[in-house]
Amino acid sequence: MTGFDLSDFLWTYQSLIASLGVNGLLALSMYVVLAIGQLSLGEAAFMGIGAYASALLTLHSGLPFPLVLAAAMLIPAAIALAIGVPTLRLSGVYLALATIGLGEILRIFLIQSDVTGGALGLSGIPVKADFPLIYGCLGSALLALVLITRSRVGRALEAIREDEIAASVSGIPLARYKMAALVASAMLAGLAGALNAHASSFISPNDYGFDAAVTILSYALLGGVGSPFGPLAGAMVLTLLPEVLRPLQDFRLVINGLIIVIAVLYMPHGILPWRARRIGARA
Repeated sequence: MTGFDLSDFLWTYQSLIASLGVNGLLALSMYVVLAIGQLSLGEAAFMGIGAYASALLTLHSGLPFPLVLAAAMLIPAAIALAIGVPTLRLSGVYLALATIGLGEILRIFLIQSDVTGGALGLSGIPVKADFPLIYGCLGSALLALVLITRSRVGRALEAIREDEIAASVSGIPLARYKMAALVASAMLAGLAGALNAHASSFISPNDYGFDAAVTILSYALLGGVGSPFGPLAGAMVLTLLPEVLRPLQDFRLVINGLIIVIAVLYMPHGILPWRARRIGARA
C-alpha cells in the first residue's frame, strides 16, 4: 500500500486547483455588483480584457509580471469607468442586457483581430501564476471585501441594495457607490483573467462570451450574496461539480441553468445566506 503523494496530487489536479482560485475571484467580482443591487453580466468581458492584456504584455513588452498584473486590473477598470456613466443609469434586466452586449462586442473583436490571434486564440503564454500567487490574490480580495462589509461603506452598500430611494434620502451618493462597485468588479475580473491566462498558457475568445457570464452569475446565485463567502462557496461547488459529473460534461450549461432556477425558487438567499457583518459581530 502506497502513501499519499502530495506532489503527484498537485500535478494531476493542477488545472482544477488553479481554476478553483480563479473562479473564486470571479465569484467575488460578481458579488461586488450584486451587493449593491446591480445585475451586471460584464464580468466575463472584463476577465477577457485582463487575460488578453496581460498575455500580450507578457509576450511582447517584457514588463515584470507584477506590473503586468497591475495593467490587467487597471485596463478593465478604465473601460468600466468609460461605460459606467451611461450604463449605470440602467437597472435590472436592462443593465444586464447592456453588459451582455459589451461581452459580445469584445468576443467579436477578439475573433476578428490578428493581434489577439483571432479565433485560434493565444498560445504559448508563459506559466507564471502558481498556486501561492492565485490563492494569495484570492485571500487578499476576500479579506478586503469582508472588512468592507463590516465598515460604514458596507452598511451603505447594503442600504442601497435594500432600498435605493431610502438610501438616497439618507444622503448616500448612489452614483459614486455604483461606479466604485463596477470598477472594483472589473479589476477583480481582470485579475482573474490574467491569472488564468498565465496558469493555463492558452486563451481563446470563446472563453469570455455569454456562457462564461452565466456561469459566473451562477456562482453568486448558488452561494448567496449575504456575504463574500457565499459566492466563493458557489464557485467551489460549481467548479468541482464537472469533475464529479464528468460523464455529463456536455450538459454543463444545462446543469448550471438548472442550478440557477433551483437556487432562485428554493434557495433565494443561497447556500450561505448569512451576512458577513454578523460574522464580524460574533468575532
